[in-house]
Amino acid sequence: MSGGLRLGRHEVWPPVVLAPMAGITNVGFRRLCREQGGGIYVCEMITTTALVERNPKTLRMIAFGSEERPRSLQLYGTDPETTAAAVRIVVEKDLADHIDLNFGCPVPKVTRRGGGAALPWRRRLFARLVKAAVDAASPAGVPVTVKMRKGIDDDHLTYVEAGLAAQEAGVAWVALHGRTAAQRYSGTADWDAIATLKQALDVPVLGNGDIWEADDALRMVAHTGVDGVVIGRGCLGRPWLFADLHAAFDGRPERRLPTLGEVAMTMRRHAALLVEQFSAGSRTPARGERDGCTDFRKHVAWYLKGFPVGGELRRSLAMIESLAQLDDLLGKLDPAEPFPLGALGQPRGRTNSPGKVFLPDGWLASRDDDSVPEGAELADSGG
Repeated sequence: MSGGLRLGRHEVWPPVVLAPMAGITNVGFRRLCREQGGGIYVCEMITTTALVERNPKTLRMIAFGSEERPRSLQLYGTDPETTAAAVRIVVEKDLADHIDLNFGCPVPKVTRRGGGAALPWRRRLFARLVKAAVDAASPAGVPVTVKMRKGIDDDHLTYVEAGLAAQEAGVAWVALHGRTAAQRYSGTADWDAIATLKQALDVPVLGNGDIWEADDALRMVAHTGVDGVVIGRGCLGRPWLFADLHAAFDGRPERRLPTLGEVAMTMRRHAALLVEQFSAGSRTPARGERDGCTDFRKHVAWYLKGFPVGGELRRSLAMIESLAQLDDLLGKLDPAEPFPLGALGQPRGRTNSPGKVFLPDGWLASRDDDSVPEGAELADSGG
């Protein structure tokens, strides 16, 4: 793949974006991933209402390391005026260098209010919201991008029309997860749909869905012609995937197959970064260490996926309260154990079954109703 991906004044290489994931893509995890390779690393989703209302938890979540450039922030909103107000805060307070808009969330508590993946169905509201964000960001040169799904379900697809509307509004790129909201995280991502969107738009298009290995990213580019890829669940417990992706886009053949000892070193680094992050906002070092270790627990199963590690040791690692305790338990692992090849190319993180998409009453009746859905604004950030 030749050439890079532009994001406003920033050139992105490799053309790889870490998707925002609730409870995952905090400062510590993003730093760990950035140490592996280049790209764009997006923080956890921030809701426009929470930002405008100066919610303390939300303000703490908008945190970036000194080395993070560009600083990428994803916003969720359903009201064009509130979204514009939130974007103005980001610009005036210099909170980020890039704003991504979330139209891909399939969670029932979001779609039943008309937000996330449900909102593009209301095409006029979608267009107004995206344009409001771009207009508020453009005077400061802050690029706005959009991430979305194919549509609500196979009978209510919106991705091409929404992509064209986003392009008309002036976004820097459009990213498409090749699933509908009804699919959630089940089945196979539709790369043909991503190719269709790429053919329909002039702005760059990024593809998302079923990229478990670096070579999957190359296959997606070859199949769809996309300008870049978005990585979500594939990097869980495998931050070195970004090193593989950097090598792949550079045309280099090397891929990481870390031994269990090397994985243990990465786990220790990850936990230490989380402790550093939580200690910065804690009243006492002990509290910061405990909170950082608690946050790390969810990652243990992902790191050890496929390795022959006993259940008792796994459970103990998933209950740590200190770095000393983590060190003791990691010392019980066999450092020479090779990477389990059977784990390659396998789904990671959330997998579930297709399901009904819950929508507000009458949501599908009128595509041109641009009224803001009642109660759709979320007060809490992070998904």
